[in-house]
Parts: sequence; structure tokens; C-alpha cells
Amino acid sequence: MRKIVISVAPVAGDTTSAHTEDVARKAIESYHAGAAMAHLHVRERNGQLTRDPTQFQETLRLIRQHTDMVIQGSTGGVSDMTIEERCSPLDCPLVEMSSLNAGSVNLGDVVYRNPMPEIKYVTERCVQTGIVPEIEVFELGMIHNMQLIAQEMPLPTPVIYAMVLGHKGGCLATPATLALFSQYIPHDALWNITHYGRRDDFSILTAALGLGACMVRVGFEDSAYLSPTERVDRNAILIERMSTIIKNIGFEVATPEDARQMFGLKSLA
Repeated sequence: MRKIVISVAPVAGDTTSAHTEDVARKAIESYHAGAAMAHLHVRERNGQLTRDPTQFQETLRLIRQHTDMVIQGSTGGVSDMTIEERCSPLDCPLVEMSSLNAGSVNLGDVVYRNPMPEIKYVTERCVQTGIVPEIEVFELGMIHNMQLIAQEMPLPTPVIYAMVLGHKGGCLATPATLALFSQYIPHDALWNITHYGRRDDFSILTAALGLGACMVRVGFEDSAYLSPTERVDRNAILIERMSTIIKNIGFEVATPEDARQMFGLKSLA
């Protein structure tokens, strides 16, 4: 039976509170609802992105104390940090995977700047540390960017792409966009889906599974809505809905160890 990984991004980008215990609690609750991976940014207690991973590492320690979730540290997010500072999660021992942003894009009124030298830098750091990158692509040209980089340095296999749809200024989250993106993913790569700003239903995430996605990401970083009129107060509710959809299709919700095998990570056992 095909196994689908659920990743949770539990903290909203505009949060003003990201206390260690609270972030860990959100991830742990999501784990018990079916999430195999936690996607986390390095934040201060007031929610601001920061170069200092002290609180981040304590959050990871709490998560690992209570779960065997795959831990993914983000090297992204719009901020004034340098690319070296954005890569602070790569120096954290409990981080197993990292987001790798594959190009620049407009996100609302700001430019999310990821020029080619910085993409190469993050790629090199992932290779050096043994952390597996998840390549976030907001436009089709970003897939080509990574193919060019792969000509200069070996990427960890399997290569993992994340389609990020729905941002203002980026690609719309529509069936047509999803179908087009899926055609450009290299045949030997894995891919997953993030639907940012989702307010309607889970149809794009569900359609991605039908097209071959191995993972879906949900959580407050992307949307707190269960339906157009129902906003929830716990990430776990979104995970439960996604788990139900996966099972109803006839697939199986992957465990963290399933995810590690799928993504070429070391087992915790």
C-alpha cells in the first residue's frame, strides 16, 4: 500500500508568539494526529526570525524527547538575514532535513530573494552536513535552477521537490498549475505539495496525491482553515482531516520511520 508522509508547519508566519514549549506542544500534538515530519523556522520568542538557534534547539530537544518525528529546519523565510545566518539550522544536531529555496519570487509585496550563488551555498552546506534538502519551487524555472546546480555538484538522492502554490505573486493553486508542475518533476525524483493560503478545501492537496505526490504539508504556516467558514485553533485538527483523506483514498499514513526510509535518512533505531 502506498504511504503518504504528512508534514506539519505549525507556526504561522505572522505569529507574535513562538515560545519553546508552545511550538514543541503544537508539533507533538500533530505527531499524535498523524504528522511524521515537523517543519520549523528559527524564531525568537516574539515570533521574529533570528540567526540565534538557542531556542530552536531547545524546541527540537522537547520534540525529540516525546516523538520520533523527522525534524526539518527551514533556511527560508523573508528577513534581512544573510544566507549564512539563514543556514543556522544546518548546525543543529537534531535537524535531519532542510528546506532549500530554489529561486527568487514575489511573495505579496516583498521579493523573496534567492539568487543562484545563495542557492548553491545552501546546497553545498546540505551536502557537507549530510542534511537532506527539500527543494522548494515556487515557479517552474526553479526546477531548472536545481538541474543546473546538479551538473556542478551531486545532490543527495532521492532528490525531493516541494511544489509551493498559492502565494500572491507566485503560481496559483489550481488543478491546471498542479498538473503542469507534476510533468516537470524529474522522473527519478520525489515530490510533495504545499498549498499556501488555502481557504476552500483540501482538493489541491488531494489531487497532488493522485498525481504522485509522496508528502503533503499542512499547518498554520500555510493555513488555519478547515473549510471556507471554519478556522481551527489546533494544527492537529488539520492533520486529522488530512489523515482521513489519505485513508479514504486507499493510501496509508506514513510513520516517521517510513519517511526516513523514503527520504534516505538514518533510522533512529
